[in-house]
Amino acid sequence: MDLGTVLSIILLAPLVSAGLIWLFARQRAALAMTFSLAAAGIILCLSLYILLGGWDGTPYQGSAEWLSLGGLSLSIGYLLNNLSALMLFVVSFVGFWIHLFSVGYMNDDAARGRFFGGLSIFMFSMLGIVLADNLFMMFIFWELVGFSSYMLIGHYLNDEAAQASKKAFITNRVGDFGFLVGIIIVYWTFGTVSLTELDQILGHDTSAVTTLMGLLLFCGVLGKSAQMPLHVWLPDAMAGPTP
Repeated sequence: MDLGTVLSIILLAPLVSAGLIWLFARQRAALAMTFSLAAAGIILCLSLYILLGGWDGTPYQGSAEWLSLGGLSLSIGYLLNNLSALMLFVVSFVGFWIHLFSVGYMNDDAARGRFFGGLSIFMFSMLGIVLADNLFMMFIFWELVGFSSYMLIGHYLNDEAAQASKKAFITNRVGDFGFLVGIIIVYWTFGTVSLTELDQILGHDTSAVTTLMGLLLFCGVLGKSAQMPLHVWLPDAMAGPTP
């Protein structure tokens, strides 16, 4: 199977799962769990296939232009190298066991169909970050992770969960704003947001990288991983399901 096809299946499987759940299984918990768990299983098998010989180790990049504004061209695509292949396995391995554990954990929840739909969207978002070939695409999936967290934290639809989900969403937007400004500065400085092109540029000369640039990009990490000072949302997030 062509590597680009494999990566497309990996990325789109949880999105298809979420779509099927939304259309056919929101009130049919067993079917929703089947869709979501099957997608997670497919992703794990294909990531293992890549890691154990389905890919020869040569960096692979495939992209297509998504938007062009004057001199600015934004693309969407995949970048598979040693780091992303490893992280692809980590996300798919941990994600599969979270899905499996959730089958029992959410067994008594009447809205578990909706929960598994949100879990599939979360997997889609995480995989998009891992496979993104440029910072702009990474930012889009970064925001989808925030949206997924908002949905899952607010799953129980009570006041506590609603407040916790809003707190998580707003706190993460603070970090993500810094991340976005960092991306803009990267483009302004180097004329590209492609990870491959940035690697080539910085491989020859790292002097153009500034501390401010690094700190702004790191702001996104501070928010998503709940590090100080953007850690305040994490204790409240326990108002939602915690698999």
